[in-house]
Amino acid sequence: MSDTATPSHSSDAARSRSPLAGLKVLELGQLIAGPFAGKTLGDFGAEVIKVEPPGTGDPLRQWRLLHDGTSVWWQVQSRNKKSVALDLRTEQGRADVRRLAAECDVLIENFKPGTMEKWGLGFDDLARDNPGLIMLRISGYGQTGPYRDLPGFAVVAEAMGGMRHLMGEPGRAPVRAGVSLGDTLAALHGVIGVLLALQARARTGRGQVVDVALFEAVFNCMESLLPEYSAFGAVREPAGSALPGIAPSNAYRCADGQVVIGGNGDSIYRRLMSAIGRADLAEAPDLASNAGRVARVDEIDAAITQWTVQRPVDAVVAALQAVQVPVGRIYTVRDIAADPHYRARQMIERIVTADGLALEVPGVVPKLGDTPGGLFRPAPRLGEHDGEGWTR
Repeated sequence: MSDTATPSHSSDAARSRSPLAGLKVLELGQLIAGPFAGKTLGDFGAEVIKVEPPGTGDPLRQWRLLHDGTSVWWQVQSRNKKSVALDLRTEQGRADVRRLAAECDVLIENFKPGTMEKWGLGFDDLARDNPGLIMLRISGYGQTGPYRDLPGFAVVAEAMGGMRHLMGEPGRAPVRAGVSLGDTLAALHGVIGVLLALQARARTGRGQVVDVALFEAVFNCMESLLPEYSAFGAVREPAGSALPGIAPSNAYRCADGQVVIGGNGDSIYRRLMSAIGRADLAEAPDLASNAGRVARVDEIDAAITQWTVQRPVDAVVAALQAVQVPVGRIYTVRDIAADPHYRARQMIERIVTADGLALEVPGVVPKLGDTPGGLFRPAPRLGEHDGEGWTR
């Protein structure tokens, strides 16, 4: 952590200039998908009230590494939110949610389908008091269909959506990405849905349900997977670090680590081959286009590796950047924390948590030139805002 960094949260004035200032969001979800959507809306100025179970709170408070009993992950996922402790298993808790929902623009939930209806908190119930309500519902399989009642976590959604099959080395069991991509992809699709529904409400005055299934969010990012199968019966298989059908693009061993190189543009390929001393491959007529390079990809990858393996990562990166070939080291979080570009782009922010910990956290994405988001308040203590109403 930089000793020169200064703890910061943006001012209330900055929040009032954010694009979602004045938007009121009630977050009922737990763990990752629903709360990540709430975090994203909060980063851009929405007022987010997070409802948590009394006593324990969101289970994410206890996930992974803790400081003074609270996860540091919590400090990112729940920034820019308030916390209200309500027991939704009680009539009083549900009544409080109905009261809050009547005053809000957006409600986020990621319970098993049917749970909100069982509590008398379904969309039809809440829309009677608030016709403009937008309800973001995130679940494993969606609110309809034969699988709607099955429990669905990101691990299952990534498998069903086609992602897990492609992850890993050929002939070996699929691997996990290391983070819950299914949850995060669903949350981002949910945020898109909320913004679209707000646009529609501006015309019609009516809210609506935004129904996001984790597996569909994953499947939506699977590029040409389905049309290739539909047209040719082709089943894309895992290919490790390579990019099948596009060459050369791979990870390559160096003397002290690895780099990734994307040399698959026609002119980029020629510069790459010239830089590694393989003018013969640079000028070969059959390698002038991607189709020809794909046919000889093993030969090309071997030539690149022969060059990279004799050089340290820094030398490979410097040599290829000098000739405008896309190349990069494979970052650990230590590399990220030390990288000046991250800091220049304000992607590493230093905050002080509610318990006094100085902590570096990811900045706000995307970057808006005139109405940027920000870090407006630290993640709340459980029930810190009990009894408060909405505030502007």
